Amino acid sequence: MEYFLLIISAVFINNIVLVQYLGTCPFLGTSKSTDVALGMGGAVIFVIGMSVALTWPIQKMLLEPYGLDYLRTIVFILVIASLVQFVEMFLKKMVPPLYRALGLYLPLITTNCAVLGSAILVQKNSYGFTKSVVFGLATGVGFTLALVIISSIRERFDISPIPQVFRGVPIALITAGLMSLAFLAFTGMAS
Repeated sequence: MEYFLLIISAVFINNIVLVQYLGTCPFLGTSKSTDVALGMGGAVIFVIGMSVALTWPIQKMLLEPYGLDYLRTIVFILVIASLVQFVEMFLKKMVPPLYRALGLYLPLITTNCAVLGSAILVQKNSYGFTKSVVFGLATGVGFTLALVIISSIRERFDISPIPQVFRGVPIALITAGLMSLAFLAFTGMAS
């Protein structure tokens, strides 16, 4: 039951994009097509899950025992950058259309604050290893859910009569704000 609540919390109540507002660059940049959004979401789920699984032991077995906590951000970014390179090579070799569709946003996962934020949140909340991995994967699922929802809505914008001044980024930001309000309604579930 504890893990179920952790998953619900990470996906809905404390959604990394819509409630904590981390990772908005790929959220807005790759949300024009649902296919690209699903690909980016899958890559983010993998990177967050693996980065949390790798940074937890580094923090607990290397940084904390030797008093090197001040290096946490740098070390975590190095781990995340390595994982993103792996994902990039995999997609380039195995799924070239998705690799081309993600374009610039794939290397930006390295600097995606959602990935780094989830690794730091795990340390802040003092989760054990298993809880950390579950939290990381659920955070990635929450990111993907938000990305797929906004991409579905943005695909409808192409055929909707939206005033010219609101087309593009303005309507995407308005939509993200409304989605954020909708996800804030889930905070009542935490009580």
